[in-house]
Amino acid sequence: MRIREFLPSDYDAVRALWKRCDLTLSLSDEREEVERMLRRNPGTCLVAEEDGAVIGAVMGGWDGRRGFVHHLAVEPGRRRRGVGRALMAELERRFRDMGVVKITFFIERRNRGVTEFYRKLGYEMRDDIRPMSKTLREGP
Repeated sequence: MRIREFLPSDYDAVRALWKRCDLTLSLSDEREEVERMLRRNPGTCLVAEEDGAVIGAVMGGWDGRRGFVHHLAVEPGRRRRGVGRALMAELERRFRDMGVVKITFFIERRNRGVTEFYRKLGYEMRDDIRPMSKTLREGP
């Protein structure tokens, strides 16, 4: 397995992976938006590749203060083999090299099984904040 930067040419393979992993996708996951994420965050959006196939992906963003993790996904048939752990370790290393102090992400309530994965990586569940959002532009 090899971990490398997520390139615009990887979009179709990564989108198909997200769908196989049953991630909730929205307008912000369309090609144009993902490519903007890749340009804005060079080096922190990653794919795991094996025999030329994308088997995992994660998008990391940075606002100048905190790191954010979006859409960690691992091919269902390749889970529990260290792919997700390796992607997160590499993303954390890159964030650390950038001076990021804290990493934040959101877990959908319906995705309960992933909480233990993140706990084993040292992440803690917070109960002192409540996420809010507002859609500024509707999709096609």
